[in-house]
Amino acid sequence: MATTYTFDVFSSLDGFASVDRGDWRGYWGKQGPEFLAHRLDEYGDDQRMVFGARTFREFVRMLAESTEDSEVRDPWVTRMLHLPATVVSSTLAEPLDWHDATVAADEAATVVARLKEESPVPLRSHGSLSLNRALLAAGLVDFVQVTVFPVITGRSGAQPIFAGAEDFDLDLVESRTFDGRIQELIYKPTLHPSAD
Repeated sequence: MATTYTFDVFSSLDGFASVDRGDWRGYWGKQGPEFLAHRLDEYGDDQRMVFGARTFREFVRMLAESTEDSEVRDPWVTRMLHLPATVVSSTLAEPLDWHDATVAADEAATVVARLKEESPVPLRSHGSLSLNRALLAAGLVDFVQVTVFPVITGRSGAQPIFAGAEDFDLDLVESRTFDGRIQELIYKPTLHPSAD
């Protein structure tokens, strides 16, 4: 039986994954204790991470530049670093600067389809936007988990999360509010029938 794959992403209200200027910090400076505790709990379960090469490189760079007490090293991130990971890349080579990571050089859809059949634990990807847009189009994403932070980054927003993605209908599976301001929305995506 195939395991599930969750595309987990942080977003501004206007759909950006990050900013390219300004004084925004991680989580846009809006994280709270309830949210951080939830993230730690969520990453406490056994699971396998899946990353694209760009996101993997960004994580490694951020961690290398951070100190032990910076928000980059939040407990849930530290826990994520100790989960097994598969990095889909034709440019990276092992060994990787990660606790337990392997490189898979095939097409993303091929890699994830195989992992869904073989993995004894659920699969999760945090970020990796282009990888996950391709996996959505291939019908391999079971859940889209969007955490919406209470900001609009119209002038400074970078990396529009769903730019260039196919059209999808979303069934809301679960929703939560953390610290009175952060929304977590979990959807089951279905490719929208083409109007052509």
